Amino acid sequence: MRDTPVMIFAAGFGTRMGALTADRPKPLILVAGRALIDHAIGYARGAGAGRIVVNTHYHAAMMAAHLAGTGVLVSEEAPAILETGGGLRQAMPLLGSGPVATLNSDAIWSGRNPLDQLAEAWDPARMDALLLCVPPDRAVGRKGGGDFAQEAGGRLTRGGPLVYTGAQILKTDGLSGIAETSFSLNVLWNRMIAEGRLFGLVHAGSWCDIGHPEGIALAESMLADTDV
Repeated sequence: MRDTPVMIFAAGFGTRMGALTADRPKPLILVAGRALIDHAIGYARGAGAGRIVVNTHYHAAMMAAHLAGTGVLVSEEAPAILETGGGLRQAMPLLGSGPVATLNSDAIWSGRNPLDQLAEAWDPARMDALLLCVPPDRAVGRKGGGDFAQEAGGRLTRGGPLVYTGAQILKTDGLSGIAETSFSLNVLWNRMIAEGRLFGLVHAGSWCDIGHPEGIALAESMLADTDV
């Protein structure tokens, strides 16, 4: 991961958080005494990221103020939000043309740094993307089913029990060929699946989804148990 740029997705509205995001973006919600965005930045810095870019949209000025003086670059999406694929493509001038790691800002991992694990397993000769996943029993706070199935060689297909944790390394070349302005990275992943180039790695620890208010206490409990 040394020198690989990291994109942190932080532009969403956080509507599932209810009143907690009425006056602030979800990445500024505190978990274990730190803003979610600071947890994500900590993973990136701990893995030796070459540069860190955060996209913003909802309460963008508040996010920019929080990040001022940190050295983190900001890609503001205006007037419309661009989703993960469109947001990553807009940020490419800040990230460079090589592979990029991405993190969702509404997640907490226990155990080893997720980006270190991805960097060790990344094989660009075989892979166009490597997604960090967990089995359902280690997906804390997850509501709903799994996202992917994994073949013996590590390739991912849709519809299995593995849950995507919001951490990955991917090549960004394919973004330029997508016509839509706002689109999900699922569009790119589906093309990679068709070509047998989407791979998965199972995270060594647990992961907590903080997309809903109950996730805050669950994440804090998970982190406390890890520290014991």
